[in-house]
Amino acid sequence: MSFYDKVYEQVLKIPKGKVATYGQIAALCGSPRASRAVGFALHANPMPGVIPCHRVVNRFGGLAPAFAFGGIEVQKRLLEEEGVLVGADNCVDLSVYRM
Repeated sequence: MSFYDKVYEQVLKIPKGKVATYGQIAALCGSPRASRAVGFALHANPMPGVIPCHRVVNRFGGLAPAFAFGGIEVQKRLLEEEGVLVGADNCVDLSVYRM
């Protein structure tokens, strides 16, 4: 299984209303220092809408400024539709929403 496939497998496990960080996904894939590679994998998501890449945020809970599937406003909307509160700073409270 490729690293990208491992990323997609882990991201599929993030429940609605929760988020995970790039580093968290990298660690779950067995490569704890590969958070940037997780970002690259999500940018190449072969099944947007199926693999919920909008549920992955940075280590501070920040949304992706260059969210590949419509920009930061789309990521924010998708998270809010699932009940995740996104602050005015485009950050999610990881103490509340991290899976």
